[in-house]
Amino acid sequence: MMEERAPRVLVIDDEPPIRLLCRVNLEAEGMEVLEAADGPSGLDQARREQPDVVLLDVMMPGLDGWRVAEHLLDDERTKTIPIVFLTARAEFRDRGLASHSRTTAVAWAHTPLPQARSSPMRAA
Repeated sequence: MMEERAPRVLVIDDEPPIRLLCRVNLEAEGMEVLEAADGPSGLDQARREQPDVVLLDVMMPGLDGWRVAEHLLDDERTKTIPIVFLTARAEFRDRGLASHSRTTAVAWAHTPLPQARSSPMRAA
């Protein structure tokens, strides 16, 4: 009999406190959490580890979240992995940026994430 593996979530965020908050909350729900501190290392991990979902910070220095998402979508190994954008910017116009790119967000989560038991994510 095969054991079911825990869902794997890759958190790509340049802010260590946000990665920690995501880790604590996701692990409390029984998920395996992978972390990357920047876009390039996040891309490498996504390609190597094949997570079930990527939580992706929009505003990162260097390779920002929009460009990371574009690279994920361009790669046969990662193009079907759902992306949840993490952003401190709650303005509706920021979501419009996704409609001008090839990126489709499955959800948006505003940071810092609440520590409540209810889901902080809203469908896009």
